[in-house]
Amino acid sequence: MAEQYLRNSLQMSGVPGIVVESAGTMAQDGQDMPEQAKALVRAYGVEPARHGARYLFEGHVAGADLVFGMAREHRRDVVSMFPRAARYSFTLREFARLSQGMTLADLLESAELPADDVAGRLRAAVAAVAARRGMVDGPADVLDEDVVDPYKRDDSVFTESGRQLVPAADAVVRVLTVASTVTKEQALS
Repeated sequence: MAEQYLRNSLQMSGVPGIVVESAGTMAQDGQDMPEQAKALVRAYGVEPARHGARYLFEGHVAGADLVFGMAREHRRDVVSMFPRAARYSFTLREFARLSQGMTLADLLESAELPADDVAGRLRAAVAAVAARRGMVDGPADVLDEDVVDPYKRDDSVFTESGRQLVPAADAVVRVLTVASTVTKEQALS
């Protein structure tokens, strides 16, 4: 659900050149999205594309510029697999929390890069969000960093998962969209 929602939202926002892929720490390779997940994605305005689950390997993490876990345990597994990923891996809701209140000035490093270096601009934005760890208040409850896993659960859990996932994904899209277009003049004003 997160992969398809993020990919669609980033495409709609016009951020070029981003590849969004998903893999799971307990995925069953090739398994399709459950019908409940497809219905939920549709409810948020995205026509679900064909999807085949895949198991997460170190190469996926090593080759990424940004990694999201849906829960703290997923992020922990990612960092255990590839320790350098601690700098660019978050839970989806953690990234959203850390990015709250960011200003254009916080994205100055992105703004200083050439407009056509979108990848560099986005990496700088991820570093700016990561730098806020320890400087932004933590969640009231550590479970607020997780998106509930609805797999093999009832419709109400899928609904709750979407309620947690979508606003966090929207926050990610906002940061990446701004980072890809902000000018140095805007960041300094």
